Amino acid sequence: MAQKTVLIVYAHQDPGSFNAAVRDVAVQELEEQGYRVTVSDLYAINFRANATQDDIIGELKNPKLFQYGEETMHAWMEKRLSEDIVAEQHKVEAADIIIFQFPLYWFSVPAIMKGWMDRVLTQGFAFSLERMYNNGIFKDKKAMLSFTTGATETMFRPDGINGDINVTLWPLQNGTLHFCGFQVLAPQIFWSPAHSTPGVRTSMLEGWRARLKGLLAEKPLTFAPCELFDLSFQGGFLLWPEVMREKESQFYGITTGHHLGKRLPPDNQTKVQLPDESGDKPASRT
Repeated sequence: MAQKTVLIVYAHQDPGSFNAAVRDVAVQELEEQGYRVTVSDLYAINFRANATQDDIIGELKNPKLFQYGEETMHAWMEKRLSEDIVAEQHKVEAADIIIFQFPLYWFSVPAIMKGWMDRVLTQGFAFSLERMYNNGIFKDKKAMLSFTTGATETMFRPDGINGDINVTLWPLQNGTLHFCGFQVLAPQIFWSPAHSTPGVRTSMLEGWRARLKGLLAEKPLTFAPCELFDLSFQGGFLLWPEVMREKESQFYGITTGHHLGKRLPPDNQTKVQLPDESGDKPASRT
């Protein structure tokens, strides 16, 4: 069997940070299992976050109106993207799974990691209108978020001050990773390590190590498949009418984002949905 490759896209400034410890555990454990592990340390390589004309080698297709998405798509097709983007795209192509390791900044990724997503996941390379979501270009790859928070877990509950963490994660996990086709694994969340005791932090790392032993065998999170939608401009990319009628009697919405005005399916963006946790009726709880 061919050796599997894991890419860790890492964003933290300090090599002594808890994020660095989490990264190191992943590298050590996955290499011990026989995986080839590549780390893109974005601060260490001074990865440029801003998306500009400098990302394109040669003349622009439309010099009168610079449209980054269009220009980088053509540059990718013609092999005219800047060297730093191409290097990262090669890492993505080689990877079976990508782990994004970062501290949560303003309910999202740090700017340098957002820049990686903006610049590396170019149209054509990572997505197209014809190839997106479950039919996406990277549908045979897995990806996941692994991050630390400053807040406690209770602060990100539906009744917590920050609101439901599932809502927070929807733009990243659905709008970026799954949009590009990735099978998205449940996130690894390290709640408030800076305010935890050394013993708790050690337990967090050991829990991560234990999960890594079976990571690539995990089932992905549940998203709404493209087949539920009329994928045409005439149809507005909306759910098919018959799908809407079918969902009317269901207790939960389809996903966190496709809630249809119903209750959000529990833990849709943080846990794998079990067979008895469909939208047909409330799951039995004991």
